[in-house]
Parts: sequence; structure tokens; C-alpha cells
Amino acid sequence: MGRMVWARAALGPGALWAAAWGVLLLAAPTAAQRGRKKVVHVLEGESGSVVVQTAPGQVVSHRGGTIVLPCRYHYEAATHSHDGVRLKWTKVVDPLAFTDVFVALGPQHRAFGSYRGRAELQGDGPGDASLVLRNVTLQDYGRYECEVTNELEDDTGMVKLDLEGVVFPYHPRGGRYKLTFTEAQRACAEQDGILASAEQLHAAWRDGLDWCNAGWLRDGSVQYPVSQPREPCGGRGRAGSGGVGGGASGGVRNYGYRHNAEERYDAFCFTSNLPGRVFFLKPLRPVPFSGAARACAARGAAVAKVGQLFAAWKLQLLDRCTAGWLADGSARYPIVNPRARCGGSRPGVRSLGFPDAARRLFGVYCYRAPGAPDPAPGGWGWGWAGGGGWAGGARDPAAWTPLRV
Repeated sequence: MGRMVWARAALGPGALWAAAWGVLLLAAPTAAQRGRKKVVHVLEGESGSVVVQTAPGQVVSHRGGTIVLPCRYHYEAATHSHDGVRLKWTKVVDPLAFTDVFVALGPQHRAFGSYRGRAELQGDGPGDASLVLRNVTLQDYGRYECEVTNELEDDTGMVKLDLEGVVFPYHPRGGRYKLTFTEAQRACAEQDGILASAEQLHAAWRDGLDWCNAGWLRDGSVQYPVSQPREPCGGRGRAGSGGVGGGASGGVRNYGYRHNAEERYDAFCFTSNLPGRVFFLKPLRPVPFSGAARACAARGAAVAKVGQLFAAWKLQLLDRCTAGWLADGSARYPIVNPRARCGGSRPGVRSLGFPDAARRLFGVYCYRAPGAPDPAPGGWGWGWAGGGGWAGGARDPAAWTPLRV
């Protein structure tokens, strides 16, 4: 016991603290740790030698972009060295769960999980704890904490990362109200999206989204947006209608938090900027769903997912008044400039549901990843060298050859 006290006195509290954190910096954390630190932000002017300041409101990026999560701290540098300050970034998964993102102590830096190779400190002089995040993904959306700790004092600040994108309602071929919460998460991922947040759904409602079917959101609640109030969709804003923005202008109806393993609803998904391009492919003859994948593959592409078509409509202004197959077996088409013959007076992605995959014939919406070449440039289509039509499905798509249109 005496030797331990002597060693501690020889090293000093600062050296022991730095050594301990050096060990912890290299330890791999669990994906989400509950209740392991405070979430209280100490405001400037209160007691404490460390004061953290972050950006008010939120910062906005898009999928594939680079963003700086701003965080600066004030520290009594006259009495302490900045080299002994630990900087830590975590993502708030839910009110009591956090995922480690990045930690730094002096020259030792480490990013965790999916943030490896994408996260680094901005390092713009003493007091700068801002985090640079590259190649932003859909999963990066959310709230982040910047924590600064010296030997005895700490403080945290919050930064909200938002993404430019689009919310879209989704249900699978099996019909409406078929998805548990976990199945809704999986369905959005399969369509190039994630479950939307309540804030994203509310923003989409303000932008005109009107959908009279309830769907899961990221926080486990079930809601739906009504821009045009009507009796089948929660009434005409009468007193007692749940949700945000009630009244004659409609609102976001809210069923609250539901049993996520037993109750079934649709899903509201969110997607952001596309790294590639969606295009409509019209073969010489419309094709059944079984021919869609081959038609796109012949053009160096894959059949587009629902989220990719919505992103192309909203962010790349894809406008096409022709229905085409999508990867989930649905048929849809995007309208930026509404006209009467194209499904009404409002912009949006029109849906024909899930047509008979063998009997109904359409073109196809394809997605080509960045850098993928087009083996059949403009002026070429796909069909059979011998001519003729589909002949009730007698033609085999495997026998297609490129033909000059």
C-alpha cells in the first residue's frame, strides 16, 4: 500500500490520468453503451474550467458529402495544457444509449465502427474539437455529442446532423399494414433508405406530403401526414385529432408508440442524394418483370429501387410520364411537372401498385452506379434479331441482342 501511494505521488495526478485514458483510448467499446455518462450541457458562466460550445440548430449535408460537426471549447490554458484534454464524439442512439464515434487524447486518435476512415478532427488551433465527417451515409443522420474532459472537469455539447433528401411511404407486395417495426426497418433498407424520423416526416408534410396510411418511424412511433383533410384520414381537423399541425390545414396524425413486435403498419422511409443515375429504359417491346433485370444489366445497370426513383425525382428532377418496373416488382413513374395526362395536378411519384409480373408489360427504371460504362449508348435498344413481338411471352429475354433503334 505504501509503495502504491509513493508511485502515485511520483507520477502526479495528471500523468496517471493521461496514462489511464491512453489505455482506454485503445480499448474497443461495445456498439451501444447505456447510461455511461451524463447528457447535461454546462452553460458558459457556470462553475467549471471547461466550457463547450456547439452550433445552434443543425448542420445539413447529403449522402456522399463531407460535413464539419462544429465544437469548440474554452479552457484555462494558463494553468493547464491542451495536450491533457480528452475529446470524444458519440452518437445518441436513444435517450440512454450512445455509439462511440471518435476519441482523441493528445497525438492518439481513434475512430470506431463505420466511422473508421471517415472521421477526423478538424484541428483548427487550440480549443477546436470539431469533427470532419466524410462520405456521409444515411445512417449518419442524428444527434451527436461532443465531450471535452480534463483531469477533473468535463462538459458536453450537442450537434444535430440533418440530411437533404426525401421521405416516401412504402408497403410491400403483400399489402398494407403488413410490417412489424423490424420488418419496416428492413423494407426501407432494401429500397435504399432508412426509417424516417418524426422531424423528417413533419418536414415532408410541410412540403405537401399527403398519405392516408399509418407507418412506422425511426423512434418506434406510428404516424401519417395529411395535407388535405378528409373524413377517412382522421377527420377535418376537429378537436381531439392527434398529431402536429391540426386544424383545417391538416397535420401529422400520431398513433403514439406502438408494440413493435406485434402490431403491423406501413413504413415511412427516407433517402438522400444518389451517387449514380436513374434512367428509364424502353426496350423495343415492353417486358414482363422477369425481363427487367436483364434489360438493365445490358446497359451496365441494375433495376432501380423505390428509394432511388424517389431520390432521382426529388433531387435530380427526373420527369417521365411512363410507368416502369422497379426492383420490388412495383411499377411507378416520376412527375416533376404535373400535367393532366400524367396522373393529376401535383408532382410526385405515381404508383400502379404491384402488377401481374408475368402478364403486365412495361419499360424499366434502371440505376447505374458512378463510373459504370454504358455498353449500349444512345440509339440502341434491346430485342430479337428476327423481329416480331412478345408473342404472349414466347420470346426468351435470354436471347436478346442489341438492336439499332
